[in-house]
Amino acid sequence: MKHFISTAVLGLFTLAVFAQAGHIMQGVGAVNMSMGGAATAQPLDISGALQWNPAAISVFDDRIAKLDIGLFFSSPELSSTVPVLDGTGAPTGNFVSGVTEDDRGVSPMPALAFVWGNKESKHTFGVSAFGISGFGVTFPESTTNPINFPQNMGGFGHIESDYMLLQISGAWAYQLSDKLSIGVSPNINWASLELMPNPTANPSPTAGYPSTDTATALGFGAQFGVFYDTQTGFKFGLSYKTTQAFGDFEFDNTYLDGTSAENKFNMDYPAIASLGIGYSKGLFDLALDYRFVDYENTDGFSKTGWTPTASVAGFGWENISIVSAGLQFKGIDKLPLRVGYTYSGNPIPEEVTFFNIPATAIIKHAFQVGFSYQPNDTLSLDAVFHYGTSDGATEGPLLNPALQPLFPPHGAFPGSSVSYDMTTSMIQFGVSYTFKRNTNTP
Repeated sequence: MKHFISTAVLGLFTLAVFAQAGHIMQGVGAVNMSMGGAATAQPLDISGALQWNPAAISVFDDRIAKLDIGLFFSSPELSSTVPVLDGTGAPTGNFVSGVTEDDRGVSPMPALAFVWGNKESKHTFGVSAFGISGFGVTFPESTTNPINFPQNMGGFGHIESDYMLLQISGAWAYQLSDKLSIGVSPNINWASLELMPNPTANPSPTAGYPSTDTATALGFGAQFGVFYDTQTGFKFGLSYKTTQAFGDFEFDNTYLDGTSAENKFNMDYPAIASLGIGYSKGLFDLALDYRFVDYENTDGFSKTGWTPTASVAGFGWENISIVSAGLQFKGIDKLPLRVGYTYSGNPIPEEVTFFNIPATAIIKHAFQVGFSYQPNDTLSLDAVFHYGTSDGATEGPLLNPALQPLFPPHGAFPGSSVSYDMTTSMIQFGVSYTFKRNTNTP
């Protein structure tokens, strides 16, 4: 059994952590999150507009600054089952199963934005710095869950990861008419990644996969948008964020036997097309967004399977759709209330679940409630609470590159399984300040 576990878990963590990097953050900032992330055609605040449709910042006629800080909690569980083999390698009919819970704690989520608008100008400008993707897992060593068995028993032991993607953007919107605006936003991206272990490197026959120091990579891309306000209540928006193309992560690896090596791994951020409808009437603002996420044409996600050296060629993700909806009620003086919902598809096919464990950021249903307190026309204090669930476990068989000839295409071992399940929660607070112009100035 020890030999089986050692070989079957090869490559487990290659996509376990990267899967979360591909998850699209549903919103940015307390206001946008509380609307389920919908903002392509309903720009209630500058952060949501800058994230989803740069053309929509044209609705803001003042200089506005916004800062948000979120505290993110997650509770992923990693499960595995392996059959017990006899001395000849045949199944005995018995199984070993276990569950490991993440004990990482809280992760911060910052967002900073600024917009320059002027009623007398057709031009509006903005800048932003958003954490649009990030994760971290800490699965402790276990004597009951085969995946987390101590290394001398053939498992991975302690599994840990840290990832962050920071996107810094400029934005420019131009009003073609009183109703129609266009916009563009160039993006500079910085990502950092640390893995323990690191199956993006070639494994050692005697020392398994190595651990790594933190690696970083720079990426570039852009976003284009169109915003149309009918001025009858209905609004429409369309935007396209290009693939954010990154350079390679360059890892410095250390194996269990003390030897070292270097390897490179490339992972881009997928292109996203967004279509939005908004409606504002009296005391209510409604927003509905549809997004298409193109994983199948993104480096790092488009390929799947093992390389000839037993590392993983790619994630094998499928394209997904995301639907965001939000409602704001303004019937209480100085205290607008909001509710939001987000639905996201699961990009991980069952046959490659093993490559993506624990892809704990795959949340199918997310629910948000939030509010703002606006003591005057220059200051807004915002808050939101988020709860998300993966709505059941993503499950598939253990894979072993040595078994590919017997069980193509990836070497699925009969009777084995790995899976993940999780919930998320977050509280986020924001402050927005409008710098009013002095109307007495000539």
